[in-house]
Amino acid sequence: MQFGTFGVASSLCPLISPSFCAASESAQQSFSKCISYNTQQYGRISNITTASDSPDFLTIYNAYVREPRFLNSSTPKPLFIITAMETSHVQGAIVCARRSGLQVRIRSGGHDYEGLSYMADVPFVLIDLNNLRSVRVDIPTESAWIDSGATLGDVYFRISEKSNVYAFPAGSCSTVGIGGHLGCGGFGFIFRKFGLSADTVIDAKIVDVHGRLLTRDTMGEDLFWAIRGGGPASFGVVVAYQVRIVRVPPTVTRFSLDYTLEEGGAQLLQKWQDVAYRLPEDLFLRVVLILSDNATLTVSFQSLYLGRVDRLLSVLRERFPELNIRRENCTEMTWIQSAVDLAGFPFNGSATVLLNRTTQQVVASKMKSDYVTVNRPIPEAGYDGLFKMILQANMSALYLILTPYGEIMARIPTNAIPFPHRFGINYGIQYGVSWDVDDDVQGQKALSDIRRVYEYMEQYVARGPRSAYLCYRDLDLGTNGRDDVADFREASVWGFKYFNNNFKRLVRVKTAVDPENFFRYEQSTPPDCNC
Repeated sequence: MQFGTFGVASSLCPLISPSFCAASESAQQSFSKCISYNTQQYGRISNITTASDSPDFLTIYNAYVREPRFLNSSTPKPLFIITAMETSHVQGAIVCARRSGLQVRIRSGGHDYEGLSYMADVPFVLIDLNNLRSVRVDIPTESAWIDSGATLGDVYFRISEKSNVYAFPAGSCSTVGIGGHLGCGGFGFIFRKFGLSADTVIDAKIVDVHGRLLTRDTMGEDLFWAIRGGGPASFGVVVAYQVRIVRVPPTVTRFSLDYTLEEGGAQLLQKWQDVAYRLPEDLFLRVVLILSDNATLTVSFQSLYLGRVDRLLSVLRERFPELNIRRENCTEMTWIQSAVDLAGFPFNGSATVLLNRTTQQVVASKMKSDYVTVNRPIPEAGYDGLFKMILQANMSALYLILTPYGEIMARIPTNAIPFPHRFGINYGIQYGVSWDVDDDVQGQKALSDIRRVYEYMEQYVARGPRSAYLCYRDLDLGTNGRDDVADFREASVWGFKYFNNNFKRLVRVKTAVDPENFFRYEQSTPPDCNC
């Protein structure tokens, strides 16, 4: 990969004014010269720098765009992509971008529902971390150093190479980048026992606004607190995390059991609200609501139990007999097989499928989120109204995933890390829609459906503020709307939804480490708050 010419890419200029293009051309030249002049200090960055007019540019850019709605010519793209091979490349990219007046975006895996990690409507440099993917597992210390460009699948597989009784509490999609997952919290099927992915972090390496590489000892506890679930792209570029890995039994049990409304699914959902967050920490039981193509609304109960089937059946027959779970509904397997299964592959196949970094997503999507509190479960009439809305409007593109909390999640203090949704939370809701990216009519209906359902649910979910999960980034909650000004008032609209009162501390950390707001994007934490 080599530099292209110094002219501004034609893909960018139609989206901005001629005077803006002229300014960015000067910045592009400045950045190119800076990268060349700093080769000795930061390594041969020019060899891994691709300009926007290079023939390889779109191939490299598109390789880790996981959201198909941004795979088009109108998506505003970077002037340069730095495919970092070592930490010094990240340092050089930050130093040169700052000197040249360019912003940066930081991409680890590309699973970014709003595309904020790889696009912007201002001249910017994309720092791509996908080649920083080492996972160094140390069983004696029950820890691992993980580069930010590693995927969840990489982490799971590398742990399984060392032991079949260790795991990592994270999500089910194997192609998600660990940098983004840890940066926004990260939960999965064993988080009721072990906490969030970000709760396991014990050290990190971050490149700050000055290009310095800092660890926990040198960055200080405030910044270390902020980058564990607080959106670290507001503060710097985290290139690696050290995490605790956790012990799991040699055998776990999975099941998935579906009920239609006619089969009593609505009544089982009401019971689930009272049961799931109270279940033992070894048992995770979520619900997925989806409307099938034949206009049948299904309530799907999906579970992972850290133990054998006999004990699982005993627990559920005591706590949730109405579910009518049977032995034939259950499958015993190892933990790594459950990771393969949850990633959508045959559980008894090779675990090497987890190393496949190619996403299976071929449809466009949009996500939103909510939380339901223990003291305000959604009444039967509330869900009945939701079901009628979904059926009457034929919301076949819509689904809801209900994730139970409780156990260790209720015991970890709400300010332990920026992620605040702990004590008093019954379950989280992920709203999702998907559609054929080439079908604009279908896309508009899907977006209308999810926003209509979200509006309807406001009366039933957590309030003061109505909360949201950072990993399900949602620009409907608002954006700063300005590139050059940090506006706490505007940012607080989404900031308090994602972080509740922890947002105030995030702003103070931002003010201390990046007062000029170099690391910024549409929903970044701003500096300068008198709070």
